[in-house]
Amino acid sequence: MKSEETRNLILAIVLSAIVLIGWNYFFAPKPHPGMAHSPIAVGTATPAGNAAAPRSGLAAGEAIKPRAEAIAASPRVTLDAPAIGGSINLKGGEIDDVFLKDYRDTIDPKSPHVVLFSPAGGAEPYWAETGFVSADKSVKTPNLDTLWTSSGGALSPGHPVTLTFDNGAGLVFTRRIAVDDKYMFTVDDRVDNKTDKPVSLRPYALILRRGAPKVATSYVHEGFVAYADGSEQKDTYAGIVKEPDSLKAMKSVGGWFGFTDRYWASAIIPNQSEPVDGRFSASGPVERQEFQTDYIAAPADVAPGASASQQTHIFAGALEVSTLDSYVENLKVKKLDLLIDWGRLYFITKPMFYLIHYIYKIVGNFGIAILCVTVIVKAVFFPLANQSYRSMAKMKLIQPKLAALKEMYPDDKLKQQQGQMELMKKEGVNPVAGCLPMLPQIPVFYALYSVFYITLEMRHAPFFGWIKDLSVPDPTNVFTLFGLVPWDPTVLPVFGHFLHLGIWPLIMGFTMFLQMKMQPEPTDPTQKMMFTYMPFLFTFMFGSFPAGLVIYYAWNNSLTVLQQSIIMRRAGAKIELFDNLRRMFAKPAT
Repeated sequence: MKSEETRNLILAIVLSAIVLIGWNYFFAPKPHPGMAHSPIAVGTATPAGNAAAPRSGLAAGEAIKPRAEAIAASPRVTLDAPAIGGSINLKGGEIDDVFLKDYRDTIDPKSPHVVLFSPAGGAEPYWAETGFVSADKSVKTPNLDTLWTSSGGALSPGHPVTLTFDNGAGLVFTRRIAVDDKYMFTVDDRVDNKTDKPVSLRPYALILRRGAPKVATSYVHEGFVAYADGSEQKDTYAGIVKEPDSLKAMKSVGGWFGFTDRYWASAIIPNQSEPVDGRFSASGPVERQEFQTDYIAAPADVAPGASASQQTHIFAGALEVSTLDSYVENLKVKKLDLLIDWGRLYFITKPMFYLIHYIYKIVGNFGIAILCVTVIVKAVFFPLANQSYRSMAKMKLIQPKLAALKEMYPDDKLKQQQGQMELMKKEGVNPVAGCLPMLPQIPVFYALYSVFYITLEMRHAPFFGWIKDLSVPDPTNVFTLFGLVPWDPTVLPVFGHFLHLGIWPLIMGFTMFLQMKMQPEPTDPTQKMMFTYMPFLFTFMFGSFPAGLVIYYAWNNSLTVLQQSIIMRRAGAKIELFDNLRRMFAKPAT
């Protein structure tokens, strides 16, 4: 009979392979499919439930302007807050120019700031707006061609700006815009009815963006997201196009509606006690497709001499966990943290992030924090590992007795198995104990993978030496002689993806090799070959993983070798590492 210990190790390897290969299929969102081939009938997107609200974009045949030129094409109010900069467009009154002061496109401190909102007329229009609309076409409400008058001064925390517009027919619209020190705008819209007739207006808010953004990774949801009617609503850009009429409607009391990218997001947030009709929608031909999320509130009947108002919060910024948590707590916006795609195992991923972040605030380096978390995880599961390795040690000690059973019943497999089970029970040996230490690594591995791919805090987080960003693969590559040869092997077809092999993946592979050499060498040639090539295979697989995850696994393997050595030595079992290494380099017998 094959060694039970070997069988357990094979099972542990299979479990590791499931973690490394299978999780992406079962847990990760699928890549965005291509857009629908048949163009949508050309029309204008409007706030939900209102066909009269004018929307405008780039006219057919109109040239696309550079972003700076599109911004300069209209009068503006400067936006200058600690975390964001940009401007408010006085032609239309929308928030359409926002960049993030604390984040840049690359790790180069001189690279451009990350841009979130951009105006119409440019290559990638993306903006938010609020206001009132009317089903009565004779009632003139503000639109994107409306020129507002500003109260003056720049918009900054503690210094709101007020925009006004008189429609010339007795309605005066006022829009007060404030911003905090992070990413939240507060927009108060008001209309004063100075006519002699009542008017019915519906408050609305929307976010519009033209074109689906380039997908950074299929692992993180990018697209429409909302919290409506007590549940999270998601859809991709392609998914909305395939909906009937390219529209998905929902009703909610409060909630929020927005777009989320990997690290950045935007959301419109109504009064949390107000019922609204919300939706996701797409419109326009494929080459100029526009995506919109919006909501519209119940009609407000404004009597002569009276006024109506609405307040909208607009989030436009970075997906910082602590910032979103503060808005949930202080503004009472339920589940705004769902703008971050924590994945299906959020109940593991989110606590893991909080633990890493807490340690980071103490040690000042996310890489060191990960090493500390690995030690903590090892300590938490030490009783399980201790029991497992002790059982493995006992298994080694009873090998002579197991061999004697085979000799006693050479032709009776049933009696062999019965005798083995009785012997293991008597000696306190668990036949599946060898794989138990691997089981806790499955959720931990998934949680760490998610943390590195999802959380903004890991973006551009350095470790030491050449690791300047823990969220991307090790930038070194053995196939370029670590930068000496000027070529990129990863562009090769079929196998190029596996030819990104840096220093840390090599270190990880070596620690995995040592860990496997802690086990007795199997006598079966197939098993022996599998054990020999498994670290080699995993080394190439980890080459394209985030550097932080590779560092975690290398450190975890090292701790496992140390832990197993100590436990098995105390149990009186022989440690196979040095004998296995010696046999590798020994000359074959002649």
